Amino acid sequence: MQTIASGHILPDVLRPGLRLVFCGTAAGRRSAQEGAYYAHPGNMFWRALHQAGLTPRQLAPQEFPLLTDFGIGLTDLAKRHVGNDDELPKDAFDMGALRSKIETYRPEVLAFTSKHAARAALGRSATVGLQDRVWGATALFVLPSPSGQARGHWNLAPWIALAAYATRTLAPR
Repeated sequence: MQTIASGHILPDVLRPGLRLVFCGTAAGRRSAQEGAYYAHPGNMFWRALHQAGLTPRQLAPQEFPLLTDFGIGLTDLAKRHVGNDDELPKDAFDMGALRSKIETYRPEVLAFTSKHAARAALGRSATVGLQDRVWGATALFVLPSPSGQARGHWNLAPWIALAAYATRTLAPR
């Protein structure tokens, strides 16, 4: 695990008017090295976005800033740490900062890209799918991790359900 004293490993991709924000736990080593979200070739994030219909084509990790063109943003719970979930210190997650970002930017949906991220943010176990609680007006959704290390638990169906929910429920902005 690597810690950055000042600044973020990866910049937030946030602005007002986003319909959907994805929140991971922390940048992996490859993502930190390349300066791009979900950069490891074994990570399913970019394929899942496209296969679920959230982007018109599969973006490359280095194209992450383009996500706002599709009403999508990105952030992480641990902005100053690099590593796998099991390598992160218990105090790596900044829940106050995440809540503040959601209150400021008010996306319609916050989707956690792993049950681990959701558990850390929500303070309880969470099942995959739409949650029964909201943060302000922001709906909460939990997805299976797209990490190659979680391949044994990979399932595209919840990503498709998120896209269907976003298409059916969220008005274009």
